[in-house]
Amino acid sequence: MSLAETLKPHLPYLRRYARALTGSQKSGDAYVKATLEAIIADPESVSGDDNVRVHLYRIFAGIWESAHVAAVEELDSNTAQSHLNSIPPISRQVLLLTALEGFSVSEVAKIADVGENSINGLLEDAITEIDKEIRSDVLIIEDEALISMELQQIVSGLGHRVCGTATTHKAALEAVAKAKPTLVLADIQLADGSSGIDAVKDILDKISVPVIFITAFPERLLTGERPEPTFLITKPFQPNAIRAAISQALFFSTSAPVDQI
Repeated sequence: MSLAETLKPHLPYLRRYARALTGSQKSGDAYVKATLEAIIADPESVSGDDNVRVHLYRIFAGIWESAHVAAVEELDSNTAQSHLNSIPPISRQVLLLTALEGFSVSEVAKIADVGENSINGLLEDAITEIDKEIRSDVLIIEDEALISMELQQIVSGLGHRVCGTATTHKAALEAVAKAKPTLVLADIQLADGSSGIDAVKDILDKISVPVIFITAFPERLLTGERPEPTFLITKPFQPNAIRAAISQALFFSTSAPVDQI
């Protein structure tokens, strides 16, 4: 298998991680490009028996850590800036790598070049810093009752308020009309066969709000052919993955433009 074929399945996820880490589509993709250029210059850096994905993220981490100040400067005009300054870069990396990207503690230690014993502390520090600064009204678009209930519990447990729930495209728009949310959690396949993607597009036509997609069909969004949503959780999910995504989405207070979903 060629190097390109080996890396291709991991790139949509690396792009997602890069966007979440930097808060910017443009900046995130620039770091991914630099990572690929580094690998092309030294193909042996991702060879061997170890996990290729770990090597890929480790190389990305080295590049980002050496230049992350540029990402901070890019966010000067964004509401994320005040939140970004409160969280050490290493804690933000650990938060995303564990809860959003699903790496094990040992893998995160290799990627971020930190001791395994410090991972849990860094993770908790990041989540605590974000959650204590931001409270939000959350709309949940989900047609499976048990999953909707679990999401409501997670949202409430973080100190946020569930301002509405919906199981269809139509119900989602009605919920937005009644109470404008400041965060949306959305499945992409809804009860009546309608599309959560279309519902989100219509919502974003009305209000600017960060969106987290939670779906059993991530391949419908992570195509690699167009910019994907920054926040995408795959079912079945871990509660910490939702918790981390909520914190990160509110942290950056941004969402993909309608034409990027």
